[in-house]
Amino acid sequence: MRLSRLHVDLALTPGAEIDLPSAQARHAVQVLRLERDATLVLFNGDGYDYLARLIDLGRERARVLIESRGDLEPESRLDIHLALGISKGERMEFAIQKAVELGVTRIRPLFTRRSQVRLDGARRDKRLEHWHGVVVAACEQSGRRRLPVLEPAVDLESWLETVQGQGLTKGLLLDPLAELALPALPAPESGLTLLIGPEGGLDPRERDLARRHGFQGVRLGPRILRTETAPLAAIAVIQALWGDFRDP
Repeated sequence: MRLSRLHVDLALTPGAEIDLPSAQARHAVQVLRLERDATLVLFNGDGYDYLARLIDLGRERARVLIESRGDLEPESRLDIHLALGISKGERMEFAIQKAVELGVTRIRPLFTRRSQVRLDGARRDKRLEHWHGVVVAACEQSGRRRLPVLEPAVDLESWLETVQGQGLTKGLLLDPLAELALPALPAPESGLTLLIGPEGGLDPRERDLARRHGFQGVRLGPRILRTETAPLAAIAVIQALWGDFRDP
């Protein structure tokens, strides 16, 4: 039987006893209905899984003994950064969740001209916190031991200036009007940045701006994909061509 996995933002050491944070304790006791002496897996993003055993619990508390540390998760063959135009509600959550499952290492939400979601101040912070929870849950489910980085949401033009100054890895702009398909490209040396717009895509000015900042337009077949489908299809193709889907 597969063991339950929980992310905790704590130092984890074999032989140590720790109290789970309140949210994880409630989940273990009230949702998973784990009992004393049950085993579970903890991870904190350092690349390891830790086998733990429940040694004391109440309705909203749980204390565990960390019994052992697993193997270090190998580094991904390809460093994939996803820069994604912010879309409405569940579409954005779905895209983030599945991108994490497919192996992206960094996610940057972007405000674009066609973004239908506008967030300021506390609302932006709350939404980013929610998306972080989506990232964590996707790692718990998929077995990832390293958390992808979720970067703050910024506007597209500011981000393009920033990445150009930092030295952009191979930049790909998903564009249904582009001439080249992904399989026609040479393999990236170490990583790539994939830029995808929100509902309706990037407008012509934004596509031109991205190209001036070093992004190459690529297409995914003859059909136009929805904003929550496009990144998943593109990442899957990238992983199959050059990344983790290839034979070791």
